[in-house]
Amino acid sequence: MAGLIALAGRLERHSGLLGLVKLGNVALAMLWGFVVTFVFVRILPLEEFRGFLLLVAFANFTVSAELGLSAIAYARLRRLRVSGEGAFDPAELVALLWILAGLVAFGAMLIGGAIATGWLKTDYPALFITFYLVAAFNLLTLLARRALAAVDHNLWWEALDSIRRVSGLALLLAALGPLPILASVLIQLVVALGVLCAGLATFHATLAMQRRDWIVLGPGLAAVRAHYLSDFGRTGVLTLCDVGAYNAPYFTIVAVTPDPRPLLLFDLVFKLSRSLSAVIRALAETVLPGLTRAAYQGDGAGVRRAVLRCLGWSLGATMAGGAALLIAGKLVAHIIFDGNLDLQYSEIAMMIALLFGLSLICVSVYLQWGLGRFGALLRPSMLLLLGSVLAVPLAMPMHESLGWTLSAGFLALYAAVHGSLGLVHGRMLMHLTGARGTKVQARGSV
Repeated sequence: MAGLIALAGRLERHSGLLGLVKLGNVALAMLWGFVVTFVFVRILPLEEFRGFLLLVAFANFTVSAELGLSAIAYARLRRLRVSGEGAFDPAELVALLWILAGLVAFGAMLIGGAIATGWLKTDYPALFITFYLVAAFNLLTLLARRALAAVDHNLWWEALDSIRRVSGLALLLAALGPLPILASVLIQLVVALGVLCAGLATFHATLAMQRRDWIVLGPGLAAVRAHYLSDFGRTGVLTLCDVGAYNAPYFTIVAVTPDPRPLLLFDLVFKLSRSLSAVIRALAETVLPGLTRAAYQGDGAGVRRAVLRCLGWSLGATMAGGAALLIAGKLVAHIIFDGNLDLQYSEIAMMIALLFGLSLICVSVYLQWGLGRFGALLRPSMLLLLGSVLAVPLAMPMHESLGWTLSAGFLALYAAVHGSLGLVHGRMLMHLTGARGTKVQARGSV
């Protein structure tokens, strides 16, 4: 095991290889999301599937409920690792791990309560709760990924996580055959736990921790209170804005219409948005080692190169995704939703416009999160949330007075929101690349 970790560490120095591996893992993650829909829409009745989509949305809320704690941990540990500034106690990670595990458990209790009281109606309670645990487990793997990235074990974590992704795909598809769907989801949960333990064992060895460090919470909680609260307000607001912006339409659509088409259309938009953001996150994580090194050492030219490289790659990925959507979007939507969504070319055009705005937003957000510049993102994130929440209510008058379908009106407004905020984030990236020989400060401007 030690030899494999050392080999991964040497290979990680080749940024091209690291980027390819990260993109490969992102492709597996995206495929898992689409396969989930492909499998569950065929196993569950349509009304059950509608409830399942709400469960997925709640799981997404849970994953984001860490409110940026892992990003703060990454920024603190990475700054120490690169420049020797600041301090990081491994007990901080232990405390965060137990806090996040408690959030997942609390979410599972809420799901169980919603099913028991009839608020979430389903004939598959065990399946719903178990799938929620599998989806929400990403909350813990996110912490592990960022912790290992901060100590230059990016490639090793990607190799471990690919085991989880590949096995998850195989187990989901097996549920269409001889394997019961509940057994499929349970095995996925066991594999995810094993991968997390392997990742944390690497962190344990790298920072020379003791076994008892994982069960003693006092020092870690004290460190979190002392060093995280100043940024936690910012990251918490940013995370809530992000969660609301990308999940609120699930609930606003359900509130205004029983027609399943707008909900299915938004579910496709959500999947495309999350897929693109995952690709851009992988590209950003590829440049972050060099970007953070340049930023914390006052190398303005290095900062510009890293930002422009990430931006170019991201816009290229968006162009490729838009072309694929234009060519195969109708067929893919028909297959994924089992013929229940007939996508129009006008809707595809609006989705492509939305994705270009989203690409600028994601590059700006991921790079500035990696640098600890949380305060700079607050205002545009709040505007994105406001626009996303109002998109469905404002589409209703368009539907009633202009004759637009609710789906078309909502999608046009949702795309306009992303395009406008994309321009705002583009200006922020220009400001970031304007740094000349000054260190990037965690809470201030460049």
